[in-house]
Amino acid sequence: MTTTPDLVRSRLQEALEPEHLEIVDDSHSHAGHQGNRAHGGAHLTVTIVSSRFDGLSLVERHRLVYGAVDDLLKQEIHALSMETHAPSEWSARSN
Repeated sequence: MTTTPDLVRSRLQEALEPEHLEIVDDSHSHAGHQGNRAHGGAHLTVTIVSSRFDGLSLVERHRLVYGAVDDLLKQEIHALSMETHAPSEWSARSN
């Protein structure tokens, strides 16, 4: 069975060819929350590093991510938090 995080990972890898991609499913922290349904409504935190983000504003980066998972936002994803980095930003952060 393919999980929502698996779907998101596949979509983001295809659309953005990331150097680093981390997806954390925080849904368990939202037990009882209206968006946390047994059939979907995942709460996800995504950290993604992609050269596609070079020269883009934060809003433009988020648009790329949302574009890759847009149809999943209708049911499978209730909340999506993200950190988007260009490779140079990521390496500077790691140093």
